[in-house]
Amino acid sequence: MFTYMKHLTSLEEVSAVLNSDGKHVFMFSAPWCGDCRYIEPFMESVMNRYPTLNFYYINRDDHIDLCQRWEIMGIPSFVGYEDHKEIGRFVSSLRKTEAQICDFLDSIK
Repeated sequence: MFTYMKHLTSLEEVSAVLNSDGKHVFMFSAPWCGDCRYIEPFMESVMNRYPTLNFYYINRDDHIDLCQRWEIMGIPSFVGYEDHKEIGRFVSSLRKTEAQICDFLDSIK
């Protein structure tokens, strides 16, 4: 699932990304999530439209504590960071369309 996206598997990896330069987009998802599977076919082309953003996949089932800390209430959800600060989020329990995801990414690029 989302094999074209860098998967973060530990809190240390998340912390390393947060402490690195650039704009980062964390996508929270899970293999069982129907709405996540809905966006998978078009997410690679969406990512390719935003070459200045670094995209990372986080399995919410493996990182419940991080989801609670970042108030990730539904998946898929997207959180943008730059210079160690959150610059935007698209977090809800509703299905997201390609256009909605692009609107969010446009707002943080």
